[in-house]
Amino acid sequence: MERVLDNFILPDKSLHCVAPRRKCDKIANRSWVGIVYKENDLTQPPPPLQDHLMKSSIFSIGILLVCLCSGGADAVAKQPNILFIFSDDHAPQAIGAYGSKINQTPNLDRIAKEGAVFRHSFCANSICGPSRACILTGKHSYLNGFLRNSDRFDGSQTTFPKLLQQVGYQTAIIGKWHLTTDPVGFDHWEILPGQGSYYNPDFIQMDRTRKAYPGYVTDIITDRALQWLKEQRDPDKPFVLMCQHKAPHRNWSPPSRYFSLYKGVDIPEPDTLFDDYSGRSELLKQNEMTLKDHFFWGWDAKQKGENPFPKYFASGLANGEYRRMNSEQKAQWDAAYEPENQAFIERMKAGELSDKDVLRWKYQRYIKDYLRCIQAVDDSVGSVLDYLDESKLADDTIVIYSSDQGFYLGEHGWYDKRWMFEESLKMPFLIRWPGVVEPGIESTAMIQNIDYAPTFLEVAGAPVPEEIQGRSLVPILKNKGKATDDWRDAIYYAYYENGASHNVPIHDGIRTERYKLMFFPRNREWNLFDLKKDPKELKSVHQDLAYSETFSGLKRQYHKIHQLYQVNTAAIPASRLDVPHWRARDAAITQKARKGNFDLAFIGDSITQGWEGAGDAIWKEFYADRHAINLGISGDRTEHVIWRLQHGNLGKMQPKVAVVMIGTNNTGHLQQDPTEVAAGVKRILDLLRESRPDTKVLLLGIFPRGKNPSDVLRKNNNEINNEIKRYADGKHIHYMDIGSIFLEADGTISDEVMPDYLHLSKEGYARWAKAIEPKLQALGVEPSVHAASPQ
Repeated sequence: MERVLDNFILPDKSLHCVAPRRKCDKIANRSWVGIVYKENDLTQPPPPLQDHLMKSSIFSIGILLVCLCSGGADAVAKQPNILFIFSDDHAPQAIGAYGSKINQTPNLDRIAKEGAVFRHSFCANSICGPSRACILTGKHSYLNGFLRNSDRFDGSQTTFPKLLQQVGYQTAIIGKWHLTTDPVGFDHWEILPGQGSYYNPDFIQMDRTRKAYPGYVTDIITDRALQWLKEQRDPDKPFVLMCQHKAPHRNWSPPSRYFSLYKGVDIPEPDTLFDDYSGRSELLKQNEMTLKDHFFWGWDAKQKGENPFPKYFASGLANGEYRRMNSEQKAQWDAAYEPENQAFIERMKAGELSDKDVLRWKYQRYIKDYLRCIQAVDDSVGSVLDYLDESKLADDTIVIYSSDQGFYLGEHGWYDKRWMFEESLKMPFLIRWPGVVEPGIESTAMIQNIDYAPTFLEVAGAPVPEEIQGRSLVPILKNKGKATDDWRDAIYYAYYENGASHNVPIHDGIRTERYKLMFFPRNREWNLFDLKKDPKELKSVHQDLAYSETFSGLKRQYHKIHQLYQVNTAAIPASRLDVPHWRARDAAITQKARKGNFDLAFIGDSITQGWEGAGDAIWKEFYADRHAINLGISGDRTEHVIWRLQHGNLGKMQPKVAVVMIGTNNTGHLQQDPTEVAAGVKRILDLLRESRPDTKVLLLGIFPRGKNPSDVLRKNNNEINNEIKRYADGKHIHYMDIGSIFLEADGTISDEVMPDYLHLSKEGYARWAKAIEPKLQALGVEPSVHAASPQ
């Protein structure tokens, strides 16, 4: 039977052009190349061959032949244009094509009707900047380095715009960027600073100047995008244009033309508006993104003046958009909002509204403003689609509409995103590709935003680097939206903010077709949801005996996905900002480090912090007169030290020596694999080397723990030490394993040295100080008056 790979058949039908899974690559002269095999040799290209094919445009394994596809140059597919329209916080449940019951989006629906709608489209990290980084790189947050909005995007890494430039594309981004550093890989860019503003926004230009535009941000972004398409692009080159809107991001400020939209109409409330968060992790109750308790009087409710109802509204965040308006805009705003505001205030003062009534009023104010913002985005989409038709570009242009994540439209009583529940995990993905995607397709294939980059690259005929973790959607698009046999059966999600905003904790998990498994490191808790029986995710069944087998299987799958993506929590920076004492100590030592006058820094966990406790007298004897600083925090693991080093713990200091001893909590808290912990230690060493190249590091083996040599946790630490000792180079990094000084002759630990067989006594600190003193002096730390000749 004839077997065709990648839809290519040579004139001699016994031979086939075999391409990698991301299709044959175009080389500079736009000819097609590939490996040619006889039919009886075609079983399945082995993985090494596929890996090799992905790396290069011209492949050489066995026999290398140019495909003599019929029609010559005329048969070469034209590189399509790519128009990527992207909004911020647009929930799929507020799009007609996704079945919205609260608004209409005719222009977005047009993309779906003329192309495909993906109903199982998910983000990898539900927050603005990280989602954008995932899209640009095709990699999960921990790998692309942009885990939180406070991070800085490393523009030197591989991104799809750079690779598209290499195969002839002209690239542009206009609108919201939100990645701190300047865009790289774009021939043209004009971006909003940070979140940007709705009214009379500023735009950062390519020369770093700022230009203010009067008007409404969605309309301005649309106008700037159309101007680039009409006047600034090179018509002889294919283009990728990323038109990225601020809307409908908080504080949901609509354009004046839609002030009256939904007036006098009650938008239906979600069933879970009054969720009490029972039946799931206790961490849900600690969130700070509820309409009930975290809705600001000025910013969210659009009220003026002092907050007269602090029981119901948060104070302190005024409506900054109103301050940006000109007098005409303010007059229009006041005419629309003030009558409603005053009516509400009067009813509140008259005691006419119950607690539930107040929450319902907040919901109506929120959802109407949100939907009004979306209406302007839909207008924008319509304008761009019309231009493509008018300019005869439509047939040659792939149009995609997406958003950085979903959003809570009152579900669970929330606004915002972050949690791995469906409303923010899901993101819209609509695509129109004339001649390839049949109109009206609805796909249930599980896709993620890490898939966008390899999709764009395959479409353009560009090679897809191995480092990209996503997969091209082209096979699904050509398969009428159906997942291919080798497609994923689960997606991986991870959120890293840990209470820094809205008090949503770090968590990760997997989502399969039917189930969702979440893990919360803060309290070592699992949640499991049966999405078929409990689509609103109101009860975790992780402790239900009927789901014990499912729970065990999903945990195995969770760990396998960690292995697949090489997720190592020990090397992924994580804060403990949710812990008051940690937050206070981190701030204190960062402030101290800013003074910069330190020759010696101790970096670690509670054992290091203990220099200020049981070791205080020894510290004064050995280090008080040597410009030393203690950067230890109780409970820290390698990932917390990584975060601290990236967020100011080193201050301005340039120490001669940094003493590093970390990892025992990775063992004690998690019994983490030694190779993973070692990778975390390696990341710490790399950070010190990158930021303080003149600092020498004295890396200490993790101290022994547990009373007896057979202690499982001690054995784990020993294995970690066997790994990390290899990092010493004798020049910048010096290794010492001083564990034996804490042990008795039979290998046990005395409670006189470690009272709890983990933390040191005064005697333990004395032994530590004396053991490393000669090495410190050899590395250039001036001796202490007391410790120059330790006894």
